[in-house]
Amino acid sequence: MDSLLIRGHCVRVIDNFACGHRDNLRHHLKSSQLEIFEHDVSNASGLSEIFDGVDWVFHLAALADIVPSIKSPMTYHRANVDGTIAVLEASRLSGVRRFVYAASASCYGIPDKYPTPEVAGADPKYPYALTKWIGEKYVLHWAQTYGLSAVSLRLFNVFGPRHRSNGTYGAMFGVFLAQKLAGRPFTIVGDGTQTRDFTFVSDVVEAFQSAATSSLEGEVFNVGSDGTYSVNHIIKLLQGDAVNVPKRPGEPDCTWADISKIKNQIGWHPKVSLEEGVSELLKHIDSWRGAPVWTPDSIASATTDWFKYLGEDG
Repeated sequence: MDSLLIRGHCVRVIDNFACGHRDNLRHHLKSSQLEIFEHDVSNASGLSEIFDGVDWVFHLAALADIVPSIKSPMTYHRANVDGTIAVLEASRLSGVRRFVYAASASCYGIPDKYPTPEVAGADPKYPYALTKWIGEKYVLHWAQTYGLSAVSLRLFNVFGPRHRSNGTYGAMFGVFLAQKLAGRPFTIVGDGTQTRDFTFVSDVVEAFQSAATSSLEGEVFNVGSDGTYSVNHIIKLLQGDAVNVPKRPGEPDCTWADISKIKNQIGWHPKVSLEEGVSELLKHIDSWRGAPVWTPDSIASATTDWFKYLGEDG
């Protein structure tokens, strides 16, 4: 949103604030270029009026996190699948020129190949991943059937300022920053040698805008950092003591995007290194002062259903 407003675009934000924070919009509230609609996108009533006259749609509205999706799969289906269909229909009926969907790399499950290309098979391991993948299938179907000019971006481990600070245990940087502020040890899942494709938020913003201005339609693109980094390396960058908690079933030992397709076809590439991104994140660490501080005991309690349903004996 910041980037769009800076570039002179008029922006309409639709949010029910189930995950997002109003404070993230505060510095733009007086802007004549911004309109805010508090609305649940799974409620199709009234959406078409909001979309009237809109050129681009960036569909990021979704419920995140693994644990609550296991506990409440219908809630996640309603938000992430029904919500996506409602937004697609509102876009189609309003004549939207371009639709960009925020998909999730979690659709790959535990890949057979690294870096993982878009042609790798989908194997979602939990309801959140499944609902985001189904949402993508609807986006591509609307592109094929109704001619909606749409693309899907599969995001890998996005991090940066304004990262979610609430919700059930799951978002690693949010967990670690709250622990750092509280002087508590970082809780490393497993032995910390697992790696993730940590992608800085400003690079992801650029990917969305590049996709919006592209002429490609009905395509899927990975968005990643062009690398993969261990959790233990993150701990070194954040500086602090750590404790280990049990490795969780259904999680890959590595996430790493093959981004050659988006580089070659759209011309996008990441610019922010992991070290630069973490340094920028630490400048905003006070944002996590109200976040829950997780401990090994509270993590064990919160992830009981995870092990129950996704474990080998589940």
